[in-house]
Amino acid sequence: MNRRSDTSSPEPSPEPNPNPNPAGRESSRDACRCFDQVNSHPRARVGFHTELQDTSTPGWQHLLALIDEAAADGREEFRPLVELSPQERRQIVTLPPTIAKLTAVKHLMLYGSNLVRVPPEIGAMTSLEEFTPYTSYRLHWFPYEITRCTRLTRSTVSTRTLFGNYKLRPPFPRLQSAGSSVVGLDTDDLDPRRWGTTAISSCSVCDRAVELGGLHPVWISLRVATDVLPLLVNACSAQCVAALPLPPEGYVQSAHTGGRVGQPSADWD
Repeated sequence: MNRRSDTSSPEPSPEPNPNPNPAGRESSRDACRCFDQVNSHPRARVGFHTELQDTSTPGWQHLLALIDEAAADGREEFRPLVELSPQERRQIVTLPPTIAKLTAVKHLMLYGSNLVRVPPEIGAMTSLEEFTPYTSYRLHWFPYEITRCTRLTRSTVSTRTLFGNYKLRPPFPRLQSAGSSVVGLDTDDLDPRRWGTTAISSCSVCDRAVELGGLHPVWISLRVATDVLPLLVNACSAQCVAALPLPPEGYVQSAHTGGRVGQPSADWD
């Protein structure tokens, strides 16, 4: 039995996959079976969610309007999902880049979302102090840019749903090779099956354009607020990868490209 201490907030155990249609009611999210969230299977094959955001849906248009409204009134707490119908919430698989306008928001509440990815623009939410995507069971990773939210000190995340989480140690999706050429690549229209994201506007580390040095995508696990999160870094150079901080004890101790990387034993082993 290999147990270790962790300062993350306590979490109910176990966390079952959500019922897509509880009690016959319309569900606000899709079920996720990317990996077993109860038992440890470190050699399981995992991948990215491939859903693309349909920007023509009523839910997306409603969310855009809510963001504009929140930015205009300078509110400090943003709970967009409570304003959406169950059908509209199910239509939202990512957040719009316009969340960068929410510079006054201190608490971002995304409880029970249908999100599969968060855009790097979350790093522009410089007042953010608390982040609550709890029970967003399809959200398995976060962009490295969230580390730019330097005031962020509290988070509530369903950790069993995360790649590389210490409780179950599911693997990380394998990333593209370091220095992947951007020649002929439309970085505003990427295939999430290969890249995890649909757009890369700049280097996750130095914020410069990704050009001649190519893309150097890596994973790194870092403590963000209350929780250790798997972060996807889209770096512009090997130098930016080398500048990444050291992960906390109990996690892979360097940036890596996923696949069958050696992880410490699961907390349940």
